[in-house]
Amino acid sequence: MDLIDKRILWEVQRNGKLQNVDLAQKVGLSPSPCLRRVKQLEDDGIIEKYVALLNPQKINLGLTVFARIWLKGQDEKTVNAFVEAIQSMDEVVECQLMAGDCDFFLRIMVADLDAYRQFQIQRLNKISSIQNVKTEIPLQKIKQTTALPIL
Repeated sequence: MDLIDKRILWEVQRNGKLQNVDLAQKVGLSPSPCLRRVKQLEDDGIIEKYVALLNPQKINLGLTVFARIWLKGQDEKTVNAFVEAIQSMDEVVECQLMAGDCDFFLRIMVADLDAYRQFQIQRLNKISSIQNVKTEIPLQKIKQTTALPIL
């Protein structure tokens, strides 16, 4: 991957709807070679997919909470049961297996605090492999980006 490929990636991360002609101009190529490079980046799996980023407040998902999860055990059966249960929970938009204090770290998006409490009581706490849940509520979003630092 050369500097032009990195510039292409930089631009498409910021605007996935950017027309090839405009992208080519931004990275200093003519349209045909630019399109070939984008196709190669897609074929190589560097560009996985294109998505639309939604405004959470406009779709009634104004609260993001983070939950640290401790499981009852570290065995494969316990971990797999938790992972399988989390996969079906649309409110969980990110789940990370952790090294350190907790076992998993979740990012959860819901309408408000009441909606989170209902989610925790009715869904999260019903996962039998969970021993403990600690919820963190952010006061202010300082930075959030989907763009990876590639340049």
